[in-house]
Amino acid sequence: MSVFHIPAEDPLDTSHFVVKEQFLIRAQKDYQAIEEEKAVKGLSKQDSCRCSTRNAAFQKSIMTPTTCSENVTSASEFLLLGLHVIPELKPLLFLLFVTIYVFTIIGNSIIVATVSVSERLQSPMFFFLGNFSFLEIWYSTSTAPSMLSGLLTNSSSISFAGCLMQFYFFVSLLTSECFLLMVMAYDRYTAICYPLHYSTLMDRAICVKLLASAWVGGFAPPFVTVILLQRLRFSGEKVIDHFFCEFAPILKTACSETSYIEVYVFIMSFLILSIPFLLIILSYVYIMTAILKIPSATGRNKAFSTCSSHLAVVSTYFAPLIAIYATPKSESSLNLNKALSLLYSVATPLLNPIIYTLRNKEIRETWMKALHKIS
Repeated sequence: MSVFHIPAEDPLDTSHFVVKEQFLIRAQKDYQAIEEEKAVKGLSKQDSCRCSTRNAAFQKSIMTPTTCSENVTSASEFLLLGLHVIPELKPLLFLLFVTIYVFTIIGNSIIVATVSVSERLQSPMFFFLGNFSFLEIWYSTSTAPSMLSGLLTNSSSISFAGCLMQFYFFVSLLTSECFLLMVMAYDRYTAICYPLHYSTLMDRAICVKLLASAWVGGFAPPFVTVILLQRLRFSGEKVIDHFFCEFAPILKTACSETSYIEVYVFIMSFLILSIPFLLIILSYVYIMTAILKIPSATGRNKAFSTCSSHLAVVSTYFAPLIAIYATPKSESSLNLNKALSLLYSVATPLLNPIIYTLRNKEIRETWMKALHKIS
């Protein structure tokens, strides 16, 4: 039996009224904007009908109170509203995000290929970096297609199972990256604080075990969340005011009790984010202490340069995640949630290859040698 299914309705369940006021307000504003645009420039008959139909559908789904006792078999899809921007900006944003996505895939793929084929880059630090870039490729791919589709079509639909799968892989990859960043910090701590024992403490077998632990720790907790989500009851129009299936917007479409899921996700998010982050901070406290004990300025600069790239990635990675997943939710945080989601799902994966290219001497020299051989 498949894990993903539409939960059966419970005829004994009491009615839970779900009124999506924020969508009504959005629809009314969109309708007013459309009327103003028609008055100033004029829309084609086809565009006008399409916009009016969409507005009417939203008002119908929002104004009609939905209950868990209603038939849910006909509503097997979620509607992703995507990014709310004026129509004139959508082609520009589509081109921008396509460019970012392509460069993200190319940049991280080059790092994976470089680390795999270069004999010089076989140390544990680059082993973990190559795997981190591999995660970034799939992490970005888990959300970019649905966001780009929404910019082209104003909204996009996704099946219930597809929505849960997107949520699962996105969160699993995100969690795996958190643990892998912690492992990379431990690698730098071992290299700088115990340089004479580094080859023993971080041999190939230990590196593989640490990597496997990061993957297992990343993919296990979100699976429980998916099991809990697929047991919820959904009624009426499943409208998600986001550009991908994110946890909080999914819960807003549910008409059954969700407090136990929210508590579980809050606790797990807090632990998954805070424990790696605090251990990374602790590692760098010991690293900085060890660096300051190095007598020569050249030695201190060389030691710090080996971990500056990782520190830069960590500083741009955890802040938006903590703001979204480890803080209580509020109705007014929807737009902030979208903005931060764009930051960590679109911008951060692009920064990884840029940071490691600009700040890592070994990777730069390896690329320069490869370009020199090609030319």
